[in-house]
Amino acid sequence: MTASVARSAIVAGSRGVSTHGLIACHECDAVYRLEALPEGAAAHCSFCDAQLYKHVSTHTLEQSMALHFAALMLFIIANTLPFISLKFAGRVETDMLMSGPMALFNVGMDGIGLLVLMTSILFPLLSMVAALYLLIAARLDIQPPGKGMVYRMVRFMEPWSMLGVFMLAVLIAIVKLLDLAEIEAGIALFAFAALLPVSVMAQQRFDSSLFWPHQFCEGGRDGGKNGEINPNSALKGGLLHCHTCALLVEQSKHGSHCPRCGGHLHARKPDSLARTWALLIAAIVMLLPANILPIMTVIRFGQGEPSTILAGVVHLIGAGMWPLGLIIFFASIMVPVSKLVALVFLLFSVQRKSTWKPDDRTRLYRVTEMIGSWSMVDIFIIGILTSLVSLDALSTIRPGAAASYFAGAVVLTMLAAQSFDPRLIWDDIERCSEHDGNDAVTDALPMEQAHG
Repeated sequence: MTASVARSAIVAGSRGVSTHGLIACHECDAVYRLEALPEGAAAHCSFCDAQLYKHVSTHTLEQSMALHFAALMLFIIANTLPFISLKFAGRVETDMLMSGPMALFNVGMDGIGLLVLMTSILFPLLSMVAALYLLIAARLDIQPPGKGMVYRMVRFMEPWSMLGVFMLAVLIAIVKLLDLAEIEAGIALFAFAALLPVSVMAQQRFDSSLFWPHQFCEGGRDGGKNGEINPNSALKGGLLHCHTCALLVEQSKHGSHCPRCGGHLHARKPDSLARTWALLIAAIVMLLPANILPIMTVIRFGQGEPSTILAGVVHLIGAGMWPLGLIIFFASIMVPVSKLVALVFLLFSVQRKSTWKPDDRTRLYRVTEMIGSWSMVDIFIIGILTSLVSLDALSTIRPGAAASYFAGAVVLTMLAAQSFDPRLIWDDIERCSEHDGNDAVTDALPMEQAHG
């Protein structure tokens, strides 16, 4: 679909749907009217290009249920059968998916072990079960207890369910071990590989409009209230946006909770700038020892020396595995540093009330939030290698002190990105309501054009 079609094609979707036919962009707070779209279409904000919502067909509920059920079955197989086996000098070490976090617990790295357990096993499992709970209830046309809370839980765990990052870590660990021993893939590894595309498709079809019905605008009107809403943003029009069910509600008529799903209502994320600064400063403090102290020690026949993150990258490149070295360099060094620089820039620009290219700054935030979890690849590699390479005097891999600091820095930068509210970028911007004449934007216009 072209950009012009995407801007005009709007369907009930996961962001900004309201019962009175209005939507608000979750990244810049612009208000639009909601109209039906053709199949496969998606609508994007004409100011910041964030996706407003997408087409949901009559078969989406059944497709989502089937995909989530298939993902759950594959996940169970991946966690109950052998994952990887390592053969070295007549000895065999068989690794289960749970072996990584358990190995970290056994060597005293309880914090990292818990983080690996939550992001690779616990959160993905809870997300699938919770999603099926909501989908089955919707299919049976019943209102399940705790509907809003369960949906919020699924969305909260979404960025922390790192199946794709874990799979990349598995592939990197296998490549690193090929010169040490013979590697044999288990059935669980193939099930896990199949789980990735299935879970992605399931997530794409899991949509809030499946659980909270919406109303489309009729005849370009929203019930006669078009003159009461400021075209620049929902907040300036006296509306609050529910982050759970995307309902727009009037500030003067409701308290601190959404009348539909019970989610918390707030004009902007509470103390967004202060919390983001605090988390960023803590992350910077964590990154210093994470890059100075040893992150891993490889012991072969009783001998070995600790290695830092950068030393490990240099060793891989020197050994001819430069693609692997570049991946680890990007994920473990470039991504955390780039996130810190980007967030500091965004914070300063908001505090200085800058009006410079708000759309580009919003895209920068979007990318920053999206890439944060990929820094976890190094932590997953450590867990996998610690569990697999534990052959006493023959060969052993042990995590170093830097692993705890690095894991803390990754978590803090992800929390910092989530604490920042991109709508603050637009609060001092006077939006232009003119659109390119080549774009068909009749379904995605700012309020003043949609009702003018």
